[in-house]
Amino acid sequence: MPAIEEFLRGRSPLDNGQIHRLRELIADWQLLSDLSFADLILWVPLRKDFKSWPTGYVAVAHIRPTTAATLFPLDVIGKEITYGERPNIDHALSNAEIVRDTQPEPLGEHMVKEETIPVVIDGHVVAVISRHRDSDLMRQPSRLELNYREIAHNLYRMVSEGTFPFPDAGTLFDPAPRVGDGLIRLDVNGVVSYASPNARSAFSRLGWISEVEGHKLGEIAQSLARQTPDAQEESISGGLSGKMLKRVEIENQGGTISFTVLPLLQADDRIGAIVLLSNVTELRRRERELITKDATIREVHHRVKNNLQTVSALLRLQARRIDDPGASAALNEAVRRIASIALVHETLSNSPDASVDFDQVLDSLVSHALELSPRMSELQIERTGELGALEPRIATPLALVITELIHNALEHGLAETGSALGIHVKSTPTELQVTISDDGVGLPQGFDIATSPNLGLQIVRTLTENELRGTLSLISDKTETKAILKFPSV
Repeated sequence: MPAIEEFLRGRSPLDNGQIHRLRELIADWQLLSDLSFADLILWVPLRKDFKSWPTGYVAVAHIRPTTAATLFPLDVIGKEITYGERPNIDHALSNAEIVRDTQPEPLGEHMVKEETIPVVIDGHVVAVISRHRDSDLMRQPSRLELNYREIAHNLYRMVSEGTFPFPDAGTLFDPAPRVGDGLIRLDVNGVVSYASPNARSAFSRLGWISEVEGHKLGEIAQSLARQTPDAQEESISGGLSGKMLKRVEIENQGGTISFTVLPLLQADDRIGAIVLLSNVTELRRRERELITKDATIREVHHRVKNNLQTVSALLRLQARRIDDPGASAALNEAVRRIASIALVHETLSNSPDASVDFDQVLDSLVSHALELSPRMSELQIERTGELGALEPRIATPLALVITELIHNALEHGLAETGSALGIHVKSTPTELQVTISDDGVGLPQGFDIATSPNLGLQIVRTLTENELRGTLSLISDKTETKAILKFPSV
C-alpha cells in the first residue's frame, strides 16, 4: 500500500507532524471500526493551504470491522472524489462537526448509512473519517451493541476535538487489544458500568465469582492479583482507575490478563474510561520458556568455556613436563586452538542473542596472538572493516581459521623481518571476506597450500571447505603476502 505522503505530495499542506498523527490514528482505529460495527475510510482534502477550499479528497486508508461484515469487498484506498460530490464530507470539513442522522443510501445490495467525523490536529481539520454501516443491522441492537456504539460516539467526538488518538501510545497497543476479547466500561469513579460477556469470562478464569458491574475495577483486580514480595498495590488499583492511559497486567493461578485503559474525554473533562482485556496467559508462558531456554543456553556456553579452559590448563601443564621441544610446541599449539574456541563460547555466554559479535571476538584473537609474538613491540597492526553478528556455526570455525592465519603470519612471515600486520574484513549481503596480510619474508618457493604439510594450514583448508563452504587463497609478491578467505554469509 502506498504511503500517505505519496497520495499527498504537492497536493496538501500537511506537515510531517500532522502526517505522523494520521498514522497514529490509522494504527489505532481498528478499535473505532469494531465498536461502531462499520467500515471506516480516511479522506484527506486536496488543497494548497488550510484557508483554501479543497478541490477534492483522496482516500488514504480503509479499515474493516471484525465485529460485522464489510460493505466494501474492495479497498477504496487511492480513490479520489471532487468537492461537492459527498456533501457530508464537505460539511464535516468546513464546520468541524460530526454529521449524524443521515438518510441511508443504496450501496450494492445494502442500504448504507454514512456518518462523517472531522479529524482535528493542531486546531485544523486535516482529514475526515467516513463511517459506513448497514442500516438493517441498527434496528434491534443488544445491550452490548448499545454500549459499543455509545463508546464509539465518545471516541469519535474525541477525534473531532483532537484528543484521540493518544499521542505516542503505540507501545500500549503492542500487541493490539481487540474489542472482541473483552471490554469494560468505567464511570468517572472507576466503577464498572458495563462488562462484555468475554470480559466476564476473563474474570471468571481468574477466580472472580461475583458480578463485575457495580464494583471498582482496580479493587477487583487487586484482590485477584498474585501477591509477590515486590507487589505494588497502588499501581494496580491506580492504573485501573480510568484516570490515565495505562496498561496493567494481573496474574494468578488462573492465568494472565492484560488491561489497556483508555480515558474518555469531553473537552477537558474526563467522563469515564474503557478497558480492553486480553488473555495473554499463553504468550507469557512462552516468554518464560524462552527466557529459561536462553539462560540455559548461556549457562551451557559458560560451562563449555570453563571446561575448555580446564583442558587448556592440563595441556599447558603437560607441555611443561615434556622434554621433547617438538611435543611441547605441539601441545602449546593445541592450547592456542582451544583458546580460540573458548573465546567464541565466552562471547555467547555473555550475549542475550543466539549470535556472536564477531568483531569483538576478532579483537581478542588479534590481542592474544600478539602476546605470543616475541616482536610484539615492533609490529604495527591495521584492522579495518566489520563483520557484525554471526551464527555460532560460522563463528567457531572462522575463529579457528583466523587464529591459524594470524599465527602463521606472525610465526613465519614476521618472525624476523617486516613490521606490518593487516586484518581487513569486508561484508556484503551474500559474501564475507577476511584478508590477513603481512610484509614479511613471503611464501617459500613453489609453495602450494593444497600439498603443504603444515598442520595449521591443513586445519584452515579443512574448516574453510567443509564448515564455511568457502575458499582460501595465498598470494605473495615482493612487498606483501595475503591470505584471502571468502565464504557465503548465509
